[in-house]
Amino acid sequence: MMRHLISAADLTRDDAVLILDTAEEMARVADRPIRKLPTLRGRTVCNLFFEDSTRTRISFEAAEKRLSADVINFAAKGSSVSKGESLKDTAQTLEAMGVDAVVIRHGASGAPYRLATSGWIDAPVINAGDGTHQHPTQALLDAFTMRRRLVGRDAGLGQDLAGKRITLVGDVLHSRVARSNVDLLHTLGAEVTLVAPPTLVPVGVETWPCEISYDIDRVLPKSDAVMMLRVQRERMNAAFFPTEREYSRRYGLDGERMAKMPEHAIVMHPGPMVRGMEITAEVADSDRCTVVEQVANGVSVRMAVLYLLLGGNDSATHTTRTEETK
Repeated sequence: MMRHLISAADLTRDDAVLILDTAEEMARVADRPIRKLPTLRGRTVCNLFFEDSTRTRISFEAAEKRLSADVINFAAKGSSVSKGESLKDTAQTLEAMGVDAVVIRHGASGAPYRLATSGWIDAPVINAGDGTHQHPTQALLDAFTMRRRLVGRDAGLGQDLAGKRITLVGDVLHSRVARSNVDLLHTLGAEVTLVAPPTLVPVGVETWPCEISYDIDRVLPKSDAVMMLRVQRERMNAAFFPTEREYSRRYGLDGERMAKMPEHAIVMHPGPMVRGMEITAEVADSDRCTVVEQVANGVSVRMAVLYLLLGGNDSATHTTRTEETK
C-alpha cells in the first residue's frame, strides 16, 4: 500500500482537520530561533516541476528543508524532458536514485494520479497542481488561513469551517484552485458560492457541491471570505469576455465593493495577483487581504503534509494500491 495526496476530494473531514492541526504545530517552528526539525533527516524528496512555478516550488522546498530532508529540484526546462523523455522514464530514473517522496506539478490533468498508480515509482506522490484539475495543498493552506482568521488560532484546533460562507470569484473554468477549494471547503462544512461570467463557468458545475451566481454585489454582503481568482490567459484559447475593463467592472474587487462585505470578512487570492483587473491595489494592500499570510501558511501546511505522509500516518492521506511493475 502507498499513500498519496492527489486530490482534495480524497480527504475526509477528519483527514483535513488532522492536517490543519498538524500545520498549527508546524507553524510554531517559525517562531523559534532555529526553524528546523529533524523529522525527515535522511529522507530525500524530489520536486518534479513540469510547469513554471515560484510560490509553490519555493514553498515546498522551504517545507522540506525545515524538516531536514534532502531536496532534489527537477525542472523540465534544461532536463532530458526537453529532449523527449517521458514521465515514465523520468519516474524510473528517480526510483533508481532512491527518492522517498515526489512532489509533482504537471500541465496535464491526471499526471500525478498516473504517477502514483502506475507502479513506476515506489514513493508517496504529492500533487502540486495538475492542469485544470487539482491543487490540494493550495486548498489546505487556504482553509488553514480561513480557520485562523475566522475561528481563531487556538480556538480552531480540532474545528472545521462549518457554517462559514466562502465566495470564489473569477476564472473558475481554468482554475484548479477553485475545484480543490470547492471539494475541501464542502468537506469542512463551509457553504461555497462561485461567482463568474457565464463563459468562465465549467460545464457540469451544477453537480459540484456549491452555489453559482453571476452577481458579485449580491453575494459579497453575506460572505465570510472572498477569494479572487486570477484570469489564466495562458490557458485560454478564445475570448471569454469583451475587455479587461469590462471584466474588472463586473467582477473585480475594489474598495467600494470591499466595503459591502461584513466587517470580519477577509479577502484572499492564491497568487499571482493581476492588480487593477481582478483586484485593486487598495484591496490587495489592505489589512483584510491575507495574500502574504497564505504564502507563510503554505510552508506550514506543506510541512504537515510531508510529515504525515512520510511519518506513516495512514488517516491523513489518500491510500492507493499500486500495480506491480512488470
